[in-house]
Amino acid sequence: MKVAIIGSRGIPNQYGGFEELAEQLSVRLVQNGHEVTVYSPHHHPYTQAEYKGVRIIHKYDPEPRIGTVGQFFYDLFCVMDLHKRDFEVVLQLGYTSSAIWHGLIPKKMHVTTNMDGLEWKRSKYGKWVKKFLRWSEKTVAKHSHLMVADNPEIENYLQSLYVGQTVYIPYGAEIPKEYNPNILERYNVKPNEYHLILARFVPENNFETLLSGLSKSECSIPTLIIGNHQTSYGKQLKKRFTDKRLRFLDGIYDKEVINSLRHFSRMYFHGHSVGGTNPSLLEAMGCQSLICAHSNPFNKSILGENGFYFLDATDVATKVDRLHLDVKRDYSSWGRKNTSAVRDIYNWKVITEQYEIVLKQSILH
Repeated sequence: MKVAIIGSRGIPNQYGGFEELAEQLSVRLVQNGHEVTVYSPHHHPYTQAEYKGVRIIHKYDPEPRIGTVGQFFYDLFCVMDLHKRDFEVVLQLGYTSSAIWHGLIPKKMHVTTNMDGLEWKRSKYGKWVKKFLRWSEKTVAKHSHLMVADNPEIENYLQSLYVGQTVYIPYGAEIPKEYNPNILERYNVKPNEYHLILARFVPENNFETLLSGLSKSECSIPTLIIGNHQTSYGKQLKKRFTDKRLRFLDGIYDKEVINSLRHFSRMYFHGHSVGGTNPSLLEAMGCQSLICAHSNPFNKSILGENGFYFLDATDVATKVDRLHLDVKRDYSSWGRKNTSAVRDIYNWKVITEQYEIVLKQSILH
């Protein structure tokens, strides 16, 4: 198969979920004998034309210069470049900024789209942006040969609205081979004596609920809050929540550091409430973290009964205080079950095999 992957910020991953998917999938598909090309922005720090056998085509991306609207131009440049190639199938990651160019994809190429989450539900978007995102979702769903949902609830949603074929393929994660407790010294914490929040500073990640609950709790141990808090929303939160137990840290992108912090935390809070399967939830599961997740169908379909859930600040405070007092209760079985799920279900090798079947099916569709 000759495969093109569009819609990501390039490989190797320097950004997030779609980029990790693009990297893991492309490299493994090449190892399975396929020709794979990934489109990357011109400003990506990796400037080579090939990465582990994957061809990389760098296209101009004006986003750093003109902001979010630059994504639309970047997507257009990638789509127009497809006309110069002989790809059999195009794997499109997301639809937010690509839907208006969808009709320009060469008709001879079969399109499979990973539909991401319910983007139009994100609170950061206004009324007209949400309307546009609903239109984008509908347009891409209509014109894709196949749609991929990374969460069972997203699959149900797509099947209830659109006639196109939808398949469920989960996102993946890796199980770290080891953890380094010495890393904790950098942050002045000890194993099992801190909580952890790791997320982007946006309202739908339930920061206000989590920070309110942690501030109300009687537990004295600190909470490390990792992410870019220099945004306007992040600054608002820091100004409002001044409890000394809440420690705001800048984003950390070293996997060894992040995985060790996850593994040794007393409780890992996962506040994501919009969209499908969030990669950070699977990564925490792979690290055997004790997870307290926002109570919604997306998180529950992945974590199941092997974690705590919260809906409001009182839930958060209650969970923290009970865990602090109930020192004899052993939750290690939850961690083992979560790690087993990552090994058996959310395994990149297995996921690549599933994508391989789906991409071949889309050619025959």
